[in-house]
Amino acid sequence: MSTDQPPIHHYLWAMGATAASIPVGDVVAQRYQVVAPQIWLDLHPEELPQVPDRLSGIFLSYLRLYPHRLHVPEVYGVCSGTDSEVNTPIILLDNAPIDNKGELYPAITTAWSNASPVRQIYWLWQILELWQPLAELGVAATLVDPEQVRVEGWRVRLRELVRNGTSDSESTSIPGSMSRHKKDSSTGASRGTTTLPHSRTQASLQQLGKCWESWCKTASVTVAAQLRDIAQQMQTPNPSFEAIAAQLNQLLLTQSSQLPLRLEVAGLTDTGPLHDHNEDSCYPLRSDLTPEPDPLIPHLSIVCDGIGGHEGGEVASHMATQSVKIQVRALLAELLEDPELMSPSLVAQQLAAIMRVVNNLIASCNDQQERESRRRMGTTVTLALQLPQTVIQSDSEGNSHELYIANVGDSRAYWITPDYCQQLTVDDDVATREVRMGRSLYRHALQRPDSGALTQAIGTKDAESLYPHVRRFILEEDGLLLLCSDGVSDNNWLESVYADFANDVFSGKLSLEAAVQFLVDQANQRNGYDNASVVLTYCGVSPQYPVVLNLDGLQLEKNAQTIELETEMPATEEPVAGEDEEMSEPIEVEATSSSQDWFKIILGVFGILVIILSAGAAVFIAQWLLNPQAFQQMRDRFSPPQPIEQPESVPDSPSP
Repeated sequence: MSTDQPPIHHYLWAMGATAASIPVGDVVAQRYQVVAPQIWLDLHPEELPQVPDRLSGIFLSYLRLYPHRLHVPEVYGVCSGTDSEVNTPIILLDNAPIDNKGELYPAITTAWSNASPVRQIYWLWQILELWQPLAELGVAATLVDPEQVRVEGWRVRLRELVRNGTSDSESTSIPGSMSRHKKDSSTGASRGTTTLPHSRTQASLQQLGKCWESWCKTASVTVAAQLRDIAQQMQTPNPSFEAIAAQLNQLLLTQSSQLPLRLEVAGLTDTGPLHDHNEDSCYPLRSDLTPEPDPLIPHLSIVCDGIGGHEGGEVASHMATQSVKIQVRALLAELLEDPELMSPSLVAQQLAAIMRVVNNLIASCNDQQERESRRRMGTTVTLALQLPQTVIQSDSEGNSHELYIANVGDSRAYWITPDYCQQLTVDDDVATREVRMGRSLYRHALQRPDSGALTQAIGTKDAESLYPHVRRFILEEDGLLLLCSDGVSDNNWLESVYADFANDVFSGKLSLEAAVQFLVDQANQRNGYDNASVVLTYCGVSPQYPVVLNLDGLQLEKNAQTIELETEMPATEEPVAGEDEEMSEPIEVEATSSSQDWFKIILGVFGILVIILSAGAAVFIAQWLLNPQAFQQMRDRFSPPQPIEQPESVPDSPSP
């Protein structure tokens, strides 16, 4: 498998009317090339961009929504001095819904009618999940603007945030004064203002319901009526957010449970080339994949990265792994006893509680051993649980396809397909904290010497100060769920190899065991300074169809061909009337295959008959060996014995 990939272009979304007026092909500030309207390519991504003097207003909205970066773009920086006439600052957004070719992902209204019923409901569920955090920051109007709501496969992505408002006269501006990092060699800052997107009315659930109702007109027929009912319920005077969420969740699980689900898992951990001990722990490893059934496999995967040295980190990571396994086993047993479906919020509370129990277990060991400050052992924990809840319907039942991911620390989870590599978790480190607190843009926060230091881990403090992150996903497409320690994810090299790697796994060229070995080898080669751990789960939802006989080599023509036959008729003095016209027309006959193709077909049919006859003979032989009496009765039924006619007795001749 090739690991040489072309460099990933850094495309940005340039906000505002000023950016929209710049022609395609221009180079702005000797750094950004305009490749499409409002889509800019950073020609010097190694340099830090400009930042505003104050991070306020709309900037804070983006910064505080950083935990939702799976859906919300991030502020990359600002740009001014575009030319002699345009000198207003332009906000540049990173992590925007732009593909590797520099094109925007489609709007949800464009992709809506071609999506499956499950995906349509899942998109709405994600929008509903985003409603409350965006409403708290006054930017919920984004979700009722279809142009801002984009989709990348299963994922909803926002192009830019739109502030709520009450009139057209209201506007939001940013100051033109900006600071520039010392690594940026461009010219000085300029002055001016930029008007940000502003909604005409205050966003509300009623507005969102009205928007959804318009989409329901082209929804899948299997769910259109239910979605319309939910949309109309949202437009009532005082809609209940909880009731709407519960109703939408039930519809989502009902549809997802009708899909098949195949899971396969493999894990591997390695000390690395520069260490003599391994502080990582993961589950399951090859030694855990025993012939005896285990309810945890393949539903649970765990990666832990210990901190505190050989005597601490190694112990903490193994303690965390074992404790999580015990508690999840109890959770699954509880699910089997209670047929009622657990709500997403209740499952999230359960997983957060599991994390806190693990935390208290390790913290208690620290206290018993009188470990203080940096001597206290701890660990990161990232777990993924495919919760096997059974959705029972009148005519069927199936797995709910729910995937829960809980994490503390900087061990990550990724969702990988041949089309994209999506980071599902957010790190608990100093750089992330600075962004969430509104103090710095992410690129600049990474310049801190302590940017990668953990802000929370399992076991270092009491559970009261622990805030686990828990998120639910729905498995509705084929993909690979990757859990890994930072020894694998550092330097973001996964984004450059995922395409070939995923293609090889999906095509069967690479087994899961070989895939995890490849990832660990690549981590040791590209990073190498830390332990490396990987757990990879294949999630398949596409139907599989059995193949009886492969006739790919037989190419038969689908369309009939017209063949002209030259027929020589004997001359007659009085031909039959109409015979000449009839024979002069070409005869249309159905095309036949060559003799070689017919031979292959006959051979294939003969092979099938041989297989059927052999199977029948095997059944009869097995019946005869296992139950001779029943076999005799069956034979007598189909072939009753014929009485043997005895010859008439001939009287003995009298003896002479």
